Amino acid sequence: MNAMTWYDHETQSIWSQPWGRALEGTYKGVELFLLPSQITTWSSWKAEYPHTLAMTSDLERVVARQQFDSDFVIGLVLDDTAKAFYYQDVARKTVVNDFLGELPVLIWAADNNYHAFVRQVEDQMLSFEDRNGELIDTETGSTWDLSRGLATEGSLKGQSLQAIPSLSSYDWAWRDFYPGTEFYQP
Repeated sequence: MNAMTWYDHETQSIWSQPWGRALEGTYKGVELFLLPSQITTWSSWKAEYPHTLAMTSDLERVVARQQFDSDFVIGLVLDDTAKAFYYQDVARKTVVNDFLGELPVLIWAADNNYHAFVRQVEDQMLSFEDRNGELIDTETGSTWDLSRGLATEGSLKGQSLQAIPSLSSYDWAWRDFYPGTEFYQP
């Protein structure tokens, strides 16, 4: 399988990046808990967190290559269910309301950023759309801040969406590690 691995010098364990599981060593078979994260551009991050410092020798080179290829996917995994969304398919629509198994999910992508959330608040399943750059749920008309998954206006103001752990990958690597995966079809 083609993917990055990490070597833990302290325990001599080798970890699979896509699975978050130790393949060899003291922790063989142990799987790490995947936390929600995001991929974003440096400019978006700096706009949100202007006092951030970055340790790099060539930030301009890193910023210049921030571009998702046509074979780049946003991957979601929950228990034994895996689903991949081509970044460019989602970015063309900006918002995708879909399911991961039976779980209603929202995938948002634009400007080399993406977010994934459960699109449900309490017992209410929501559907989202992009209206002139604002994320609105069609059920209540509430406006949402997608970087935080938080309703900022409307009847759901103050409610939040649960972030879903996601992985970014090339489609060939995703298929390698999740061979039974479903791919979103626009």
